[in-house]
Amino acid sequence: MNWIDVNDSLPENDQRVLAFLPKNEIFLPGKTGEKRFLPVIFLRFARDFFGEKNPKRAQFGAHFWLGEGQSNHYFSDVTHWLPVPEGPGGEVEEMR
Repeated sequence: MNWIDVNDSLPENDQRVLAFLPKNEIFLPGKTGEKRFLPVIFLRFARDFFGEKNPKRAQFGAHFWLGEGQSNHYFSDVTHWLPVPEGPGGEVEEMR
């Protein structure tokens, strides 16, 4: 399965995907300030998340990526995505 460029195609609204974020650094637990590079994470696509009158739409775009935990991202953070692959039983477990 090949990564899909967000400029070529977008997921369905509310679709959970594997997302590639080339600059995604997260802080490790504790107060050390240490970070870890984590370029592939699960996100849910939110089409037209920012309404027409929302000032963030002009700055960040209409779409948004909803994360699991505290990992929400602006649309431009993600460059590529993949549908979540099926599990061994042929099913994809949806997390809400």
